Amino acid sequence: MEAGNHTEVSEFLLLGLSEDPELQPLLFGVFLSMYLVTVLGNLFIILAISSDSQLHTPMYFFLSNLSFIDICFISTTIPKMLLNIQTQRKDISYIGCLTQVYFFTIFLGLDNFLLTMMAYDRFVAICHPLHYTVIMNPHLCGLLVLMSWLIISWVSLFHILLMMRLTFCIGTEIPHFFCELSQVLKSACSDTLINNIFLCVATALLGVFPLTGILFSYSQIVSSLMRMVSIEGKYKAFSTCGSHLSVVSLFYGTGLWVYLSPAVTHSSQRSSIASVMYAMATPMLNPFIYSLRNKDVKGALGRILSRTASSL
Repeated sequence: MEAGNHTEVSEFLLLGLSEDPELQPLLFGVFLSMYLVTVLGNLFIILAISSDSQLHTPMYFFLSNLSFIDICFISTTIPKMLLNIQTQRKDISYIGCLTQVYFFTIFLGLDNFLLTMMAYDRFVAICHPLHYTVIMNPHLCGLLVLMSWLIISWVSLFHILLMMRLTFCIGTEIPHFFCELSQVLKSACSDTLINNIFLCVATALLGVFPLTGILFSYSQIVSSLMRMVSIEGKYKAFSTCGSHLSVVSLFYGTGLWVYLSPAVTHSSQRSSIASVMYAMATPMLNPFIYSLRNKDVKGALGRILSRTASSL
């Protein structure tokens, strides 16, 4: 392969999930269906929360933001994948690849932060119920979301600036269905030590700390529930955490499986397939988890559907 610097590289090749031509129509149908279900499901959650005054609380404010982020998260990767399958092409431009890395990193990090905020919200609601409205005021909730956007945007931008100094070979192949940061770094022809150090530090700070915050919040919640005398009170308090715990388990479980599984580490194809779990399955299942396990959201969705049906 002829080597060249990043200004000479105009495109990369995304190898996708499979090169078997017979599987392409099936993959297109499956991923298009998952994409549409994800977008529509999360839009329904946003619509239900915004149209029902009873859901204008910090918990549902964070949930609506999570649904918006999930729509953006999946829209960063899947449309390009569907386009490549439909046109039977594998290319993605150099700028397009950097853009995909930038926004994918942002929305992945925001998912992480929002799940942490939701855990903190449940901690305050259960452990400090008398001070809940004072602590979780609209100003604090808005500030937390804004700070999350600013922090992760700057971290993502720094990743891109470090990537722009790398040298890539002409015809670089990325064994993935999108430009995932670690896979792009592995495909570079120059030294990526600084990039990998920053990736490890950023992952530790923006991944471990939020997860620690979630675990601390739930340890305090469990401790508070243990002190409750009423079994009915315990069940009612913990039931408000059920949906969030399910989403946290799905998000971190699939993410850790992708990056820590020895089997995945030694197979790029398995890594790509496993990435579908946290890049697509988690955003798709979130609306179902919150709508099926949450009476308030189900009630709001029911009222929207009834009003829609009566107007037809």
